[in-house]
Amino acid sequence: MPEERKLKLIWDFHGPDSETTAAHHAIHLQEYLKTQELSLQISGSEKLSEAHAIAYLVVTEHEMRPVRDALKPHRGQIYQN
Repeated sequence: MPEERKLKLIWDFHGPDSETTAAHHAIHLQEYLKTQELSLQISGSEKLSEAHAIAYLVVTEHEMRPVRDALKPHRGQIYQN
């Protein structure tokens, strides 16, 4: 049986404080991972440019819908390790 796809749920932040805001949001995503006992423990933040940063959470495909509905990410993509 093939391994279930992993999906990266993404929250975008723009502006001069985007990196700080994304890092703070990532703390809350990590707390959510622990309280919901999700199967993957992958989250974090990344600076994409001076005015754009993201926070992200990686979930399995079967976990995606309830997490998406609860947390309302801006977008998602297939996770590439």
